[in-house]
Amino acid sequence: MSNMAYQMELGGDSPPQRKSAGRGKIEIKRIENTTNRQVTFCKRRNGLLKKAYELSVLCDAEVALIVFSSRGRLYEYSNNSVKGTIERYKKAISDNTNTGTVAELNAHYYQQESAKMRQQIISIQNSNRQLMGETIGSMSPKELRNLEGRFDRSIIRIRSKKNELFFAEIDYMQKRSMQEADLDSDNQLLRAKIAENERNNPSINLMPGGYEQITQPPQTQSKMFDSRNYFQVAALQPNNHHYSSAGRQDQTALQLV
Repeated sequence: MSNMAYQMELGGDSPPQRKSAGRGKIEIKRIENTTNRQVTFCKRRNGLLKKAYELSVLCDAEVALIVFSSRGRLYEYSNNSVKGTIERYKKAISDNTNTGTVAELNAHYYQQESAKMRQQIISIQNSNRQLMGETIGSMSPKELRNLEGRFDRSIIRIRSKKNELFFAEIDYMQKRSMQEADLDSDNQLLRAKIAENERNNPSINLMPGGYEQITQPPQTQSKMFDSRNYFQVAALQPNNHHYSSAGRQDQTALQLV
């Protein structure tokens, strides 16, 4: 500590200061190294484009950015249109001699834009009238030939689209008729199988719901009932062969209540 104070008294160097940990200041001059210059250009260009985008979004400003590299390559950004912004800039520069506010300049700009839109609308309406044949009396032979060519091209496109739709409909109908023919053949095959089953098993009838009904011969049903609507007791008891004939004769009839 005493040595440092002694050097300061003798006019020696001041004590070394601590360097800050932040980024050092870069000298703004042309970068001689080609590789470093290209890398710096790419980084700074992307940052500039990002800042222009943020300015247009955050502040609702009309921004147009044009950058040419050292090799002549174009980089641009615009939230509306570069050409439109340049035209607006030219008009603002030309009207700079007039002492007007920004609102007046914007009003003049939008008036010019509305005039352009009206001209476009009038041109489209005239074109539609020509297509309808309303204003062909004042057209020259060259304009009539151009109009005829437009009609021919339109007719070709319309016929092509119409034929495409017709072919698609024909293909759909053919597929549908083939499916119906397959269904008819399947139905005929099922009817033939049902008829064959009925011929082989006459006592089994297929009901409409898909259930089978087993019909008993009428003779077995008539034996269980007599003419007085009585049910024979013998039908309720098992037919055992060890019963005597006398026992079978003593069995009486039970009347169904």
